Amino acid sequence: MPLLRTVTLLCWPLWLALAAFPATATDLSGTRQLLLHQRDGGSVVLGTVTFTPQPDGRSAFALALRHEPFKDFFLSMKEFKCLESAVEVFCHVPYPYPQPGTVSATDLAWLEHALLFMFKTPAECGAKLWHGVYFQLKPTERGWEGRPQAIDLNRISAPPAQPGTPPFKPALRDDIAPAARYFNRLTIE
Repeated sequence: MPLLRTVTLLCWPLWLALAAFPATATDLSGTRQLLLHQRDGGSVVLGTVTFTPQPDGRSAFALALRHEPFKDFFLSMKEFKCLESAVEVFCHVPYPYPQPGTVSATDLAWLEHALLFMFKTPAECGAKLWHGVYFQLKPTERGWEGRPQAIDLNRISAPPAQPGTPPFKPALRDDIAPAARYFNRLTIE
Protein backbone atom coordinates (compact mmCIF):
# COMPACT_ATOMS: atom_id res chain seq x y z
CA MET A 1 0.00 0.00 0.00
CA PRO A 2 2.79 2.53 0.77
CA LEU A 3 4.32 1.78 -2.65
CA LEU A 4 1.03 2.56 -4.40
CA ARG A 5 0.71 5.84 -2.48
CA THR A 6 4.32 6.80 -3.39
CA VAL A 7 3.77 6.03 -7.09
CA THR A 8 0.52 8.00 -7.06
CA LEU A 9 2.18 11.00 -5.42
CA LEU A 10 5.12 10.90 -7.84
CA CYS A 11 2.91 10.56 -10.94
CA TRP A 12 0.36 13.20 -9.95
CA PRO A 13 2.42 16.17 -11.33
CA LEU A 14 2.89 14.28 -14.61
CA TRP A 15 -0.86 13.72 -14.96
CA LEU A 16 -1.53 17.40 -14.26
CA ALA A 17 1.07 18.46 -16.85
CA LEU A 18 -0.42 16.18 -19.51
CA ALA A 19 -3.92 17.46 -18.80
CA ALA A 20 -2.72 21.03 -19.35
CA PHE A 21 -1.70 20.38 -22.98
CA PRO A 22 -4.19 21.52 -25.62
CA ALA A 23 -6.20 19.00 -27.61
CA THR A 24 -4.36 17.42 -30.50
CA ALA A 25 -4.94 18.50 -34.09
CA THR A 26 -6.86 15.30 -34.67
CA ASP A 27 -9.16 15.82 -31.71
CA LEU A 28 -12.68 14.85 -32.79
CA SER A 29 -14.47 17.81 -31.24
CA GLY A 30 -15.30 21.31 -32.42
CA THR A 31 -15.60 22.83 -35.88
CA ARG A 32 -12.93 22.43 -38.54
CA GLN A 33 -12.51 24.01 -41.96
CA LEU A 34 -12.81 21.76 -45.04
CA LEU A 35 -10.51 22.67 -47.96
CA LEU A 36 -10.05 21.21 -51.43
CA HIS A 37 -6.57 21.81 -52.85
CA GLN A 38 -5.65 22.29 -56.49
CA ARG A 39 -2.52 21.01 -58.17
CA ASP A 40 -1.47 24.64 -58.95
CA GLY A 41 -1.20 25.33 -55.20
CA GLY A 42 -4.54 27.10 -54.73
CA SER A 43 -7.32 25.90 -52.48
CA VAL A 44 -11.08 26.27 -52.12
CA VAL A 45 -12.86 26.46 -48.76
CA LEU A 46 -15.71 23.97 -49.19
CA GLY A 47 -17.24 24.45 -45.75
CA THR A 48 -16.90 23.05 -42.27
CA VAL A 49 -17.09 19.78 -40.38
CA THR A 50 -18.36 19.94 -36.80
CA PHE A 51 -17.47 17.07 -34.46
CA THR A 52 -19.53 16.38 -31.33
CA PRO A 53 -18.21 13.76 -28.87
CA GLN A 54 -20.70 11.01 -28.02
CA PRO A 55 -21.02 8.94 -24.81
CA ASP A 56 -19.79 5.79 -26.60
CA GLY A 57 -16.41 7.40 -27.36
CA ARG A 58 -17.17 8.12 -31.02
CA SER A 59 -17.95 11.59 -32.37
CA ALA A 60 -20.92 12.62 -34.46
CA PHE A 61 -20.05 14.80 -37.44
CA ALA A 62 -22.03 17.39 -39.36
CA LEU A 63 -20.85 18.50 -42.79
CA ALA A 64 -21.85 22.04 -43.82
CA LEU A 65 -20.86 22.90 -47.39
CA ARG A 66 -20.73 26.53 -48.53
CA HIS A 67 -22.81 27.39 -51.60
CA GLU A 68 -20.45 30.02 -53.02
CA PRO A 69 -17.69 27.85 -54.55
CA PHE A 70 -20.14 25.46 -56.21
CA LYS A 71 -21.98 25.80 -59.48
CA ASP A 72 -25.13 23.80 -60.30
CA PHE A 73 -24.73 21.20 -63.05
CA PHE A 74 -27.61 19.11 -64.36
CA LEU A 75 -25.93 15.82 -65.34
CA SER A 76 -27.69 12.61 -66.34
CA MET A 77 -31.06 13.85 -65.06
CA LYS A 78 -29.67 14.80 -61.63
CA GLU A 79 -28.46 18.07 -60.13
CA PHE A 80 -24.88 18.14 -58.85
CA LYS A 81 -22.96 20.84 -56.98
CA CYS A 82 -19.65 21.17 -58.81
CA LEU A 83 -16.40 23.09 -58.78
CA GLU A 84 -15.31 24.15 -62.23
CA SER A 85 -11.82 24.70 -63.62
CA ALA A 86 -10.56 25.01 -67.19
CA VAL A 87 -9.51 21.34 -67.18
CA GLU A 88 -11.89 19.58 -64.81
CA VAL A 89 -15.39 19.69 -63.35
CA PHE A 90 -15.36 18.18 -59.84
CA CYS A 91 -18.77 17.36 -58.35
CA HIS A 92 -19.76 16.48 -54.80
CA VAL A 93 -21.79 13.27 -54.64
CA PRO A 94 -23.67 13.05 -51.32
CA TYR A 95 -23.88 9.52 -49.92
CA PRO A 96 -27.53 8.70 -50.75
CA TYR A 97 -28.47 6.33 -47.91
CA PRO A 98 -28.89 6.65 -44.15
CA GLN A 99 -25.63 6.29 -42.26
CA PRO A 100 -24.71 6.77 -38.59
CA GLY A 101 -22.71 9.98 -39.14
CA THR A 102 -20.10 9.04 -36.56
CA VAL A 103 -16.33 8.62 -36.56
CA SER A 104 -13.55 7.62 -34.20
CA ALA A 105 -9.82 8.33 -34.19
CA THR A 106 -9.25 5.02 -36.00
CA ASP A 107 -12.37 4.93 -38.19
CA LEU A 108 -13.21 7.92 -40.41
CA ALA A 109 -15.04 5.87 -43.07
CA TRP A 110 -18.46 7.54 -42.73
CA LEU A 111 -16.92 11.01 -43.00
CA GLU A 112 -14.96 9.83 -46.04
CA HIS A 113 -18.24 8.57 -47.54
CA ALA A 114 -19.82 11.99 -46.93
CA LEU A 115 -17.00 13.50 -49.03
CA LEU A 116 -17.43 11.55 -52.27
CA PHE A 117 -16.80 13.31 -55.58
CA MET A 118 -16.77 12.56 -59.29
CA PHE A 119 -14.92 14.31 -62.10
CA LYS A 120 -15.37 14.96 -65.79
CA THR A 121 -13.86 17.27 -68.36
CA PRO A 122 -15.75 20.48 -69.19
CA ALA A 123 -16.44 19.13 -72.71
CA GLU A 124 -18.02 15.86 -71.51
CA CYS A 125 -21.78 15.57 -71.11
CA GLY A 126 -23.50 13.69 -68.32
CA ALA A 127 -22.36 12.29 -64.99
CA LYS A 128 -19.36 9.98 -65.11
CA LEU A 129 -20.08 7.90 -62.02
CA TRP A 130 -17.26 5.48 -62.79
CA HIS A 131 -14.94 8.49 -62.31
CA GLY A 132 -15.58 8.61 -58.58
CA VAL A 133 -13.07 10.06 -56.12
CA TYR A 134 -12.73 8.96 -52.50
CA PHE A 135 -10.44 10.85 -50.12
CA GLN A 136 -8.93 8.49 -47.55
CA LEU A 137 -8.20 10.68 -44.52
CA LYS A 138 -5.01 10.39 -42.49
CA PRO A 139 -4.09 12.45 -39.40
CA THR A 140 -1.64 15.35 -39.78
CA GLU A 141 -0.26 17.97 -37.39
CA ARG A 142 -3.13 20.33 -38.35
CA GLY A 143 -6.01 17.86 -38.69
CA TRP A 144 -6.52 15.37 -41.52
CA GLU A 145 -5.44 15.09 -45.13
CA GLY A 146 -7.11 13.06 -47.85
CA ARG A 147 -5.36 11.88 -51.00
CA PRO A 148 -7.60 10.89 -53.91
CA GLN A 149 -8.46 7.29 -54.66
CA ALA A 150 -10.46 6.08 -57.66
CA ILE A 151 -13.84 4.45 -57.03
CA ASP A 152 -16.85 3.49 -59.12
CA LEU A 153 -19.84 5.38 -57.71
CA ASN A 154 -22.19 3.01 -59.56
CA ARG A 155 -21.69 0.74 -56.50
CA ILE A 156 -24.05 3.03 -54.57
CA SER A 157 -26.71 3.33 -57.27
CA ALA A 158 -28.74 0.75 -55.30
CA PRO A 159 -29.03 0.47 -51.50
CA PRO A 160 -26.19 -1.54 -49.94
CA ALA A 161 -26.80 -5.08 -48.71
CA GLN A 162 -25.34 -4.07 -45.32
CA PRO A 163 -26.66 -0.55 -44.63
CA GLY A 164 -24.54 0.02 -41.51
CA THR A 165 -21.27 -0.82 -43.25
CA PRO A 166 -19.42 1.70 -45.44
CA PRO A 167 -19.40 0.18 -48.95
CA PHE A 168 -16.09 1.56 -50.29
CA LYS A 169 -13.62 -0.76 -48.58
CA PRO A 170 -9.88 -0.37 -49.38
CA ALA A 171 -10.02 -3.25 -51.89
CA LEU A 172 -12.49 -1.21 -53.99
CA ARG A 173 -10.23 1.87 -54.14
CA ASP A 174 -7.13 2.59 -56.20
CA ASP A 175 -4.63 5.37 -55.54
CA ILE A 176 -4.66 8.21 -58.05
CA ALA A 177 -1.35 9.79 -59.09
CA PRO A 178 -1.02 13.23 -57.43
CA ALA A 179 -0.88 15.19 -60.71
CA ALA A 180 -3.69 13.23 -62.40
CA ARG A 181 -6.51 15.27 -60.84
CA TYR A 182 -6.76 19.05 -60.81
CA PHE A 183 -8.35 18.87 -57.34
CA ASN A 184 -5.78 16.56 -55.80
CA ARG A 185 -6.01 16.87 -52.02
CA LEU A 186 -8.60 17.50 -49.31
CA THR A 187 -7.81 18.75 -45.81
CA ILE A 188 -9.75 19.25 -42.61
CA GLU A 189 -7.99 21.80 -40.38
